[in-house]
Amino acid sequence: MFLSVFDMFKVGIGPSSSHTMGPMVAAARFLDMMRASPFEFSGLRGSLHGSLAFTGVGHATDRATILGLAGFVPDTYDHERAEAALAGISETHSVTPEGLPTLQFDPKADLVFDYENNLPGHANGMVLMATDAQGDVILRQVYYSIGGGFVLTEEELAQGKATDEGAPVPFPFKSAVEMLDMAKTSGKSIAEMKRANEIARGCADSFAKGTARLWQVMNDCIERGLTTDGILPGGLNVRRRAKGIYDALMAERGMNLNAPHTINDWMSVYAMAVNEENAAGGQVVTAPTNGAAGVLPAVMRYYLDHVPGASENHIEDFMLTAAAIGGLVKYNASISGAEAGCQAEVGSAAAMAAAGLCAVMGGTPEQVENAAEIALEHHLGMTCDPVAGLVQVPCIERNGLGAIKAVSAASLALRGDGHHFVPLDAVIETMRQTGHDMHEKYKETSLGGLAVNVPNC
Repeated sequence: MFLSVFDMFKVGIGPSSSHTMGPMVAAARFLDMMRASPFEFSGLRGSLHGSLAFTGVGHATDRATILGLAGFVPDTYDHERAEAALAGISETHSVTPEGLPTLQFDPKADLVFDYENNLPGHANGMVLMATDAQGDVILRQVYYSIGGGFVLTEEELAQGKATDEGAPVPFPFKSAVEMLDMAKTSGKSIAEMKRANEIARGCADSFAKGTARLWQVMNDCIERGLTTDGILPGGLNVRRRAKGIYDALMAERGMNLNAPHTINDWMSVYAMAVNEENAAGGQVVTAPTNGAAGVLPAVMRYYLDHVPGASENHIEDFMLTAAAIGGLVKYNASISGAEAGCQAEVGSAAAMAAAGLCAVMGGTPEQVENAAEIALEHHLGMTCDPVAGLVQVPCIERNGLGAIKAVSAASLALRGDGHHFVPLDAVIETMRQTGHDMHEKYKETSLGGLAVNVPNC
């Protein structure tokens, strides 16, 4: 089993990795499929199913699909170009993606939110179709957005999650037990093993540049969030709070009467800054998802700004360790809120962040595994119930609390010797079972929980 750092952490756009980035990626893949086909195409159609339908408007799923079919991709997304493209599509009822003819596509008629028919493979399902001059469907593909921006066709999903056709890696652990055994046998840290795996699949120089870019995008996102105020889009009239909290914290710096728990406000404000940017449709990094994108950068920023002896030289080790834990969670359970609730998103993010922080603060592999276990264990059962289907309430604050839990988990693990009662593998399996048993209305459909008990206006 191998999942790259660049699989777990992807530059994209808000507000959702599974509901915004995923559909855009799926649309791009469908265009590639069309380009490779011998057929002559005249039009496009699509349908959104399950969670993609129920919370698609709040998550801009329709907008992302339309732009994807016009040739946009998350990594190079340009907001001004996208707005111009949407206006043109609305006027002409057509798209002209590169390498294909002008294709008839009226978003209001040709992209259907199907609330009645769920697709069998995953809660986030969509169907894309291409038609001939008579309007008959001559190419069709089902896609599943499985969380964190990962997209599979129905055929790929049927092949199984273990499919990995790349070159062998030196440390192919697929469980925490295997990871610890390999660390003990090799004498390497989790980050060192993960780095060796990454280098086996690519260039060391490009890897270093890639991780540096990821941290730059994360940190830039924090900075934008800390300096921007106003009302978030979507109709709930949620006011951005990060700037006000940050300004107050800066004004209080140097005062002798600050309570020790003020440090929690710093962790929260970093995370909230990211998730307010995400809610506004800004550029973020999946970590491992958009809905949980604030936890990891908040803990990294906390480490750099508030931990004595911290160094940016350790950020790569932080990300490598976090990606190793995220890979275990994704492989053995889920990082999708639509599949397993918010325990799979903020819970996974907290486990990853706790592991990364523990590692750069000198933790052993056993302590790192313990940190991840503590953080994930205390998110078990958390539902995904966004009010009005927007990644705002309770998602923004939830990332702040996830960051606080991550730091607490790392600190507890560092106080011990790595020996503990509940293994990480058991918590990951419990999370998977809990997600399986969780009622669908608590899994990113906005049909239960806070979503129905808080007025939407």
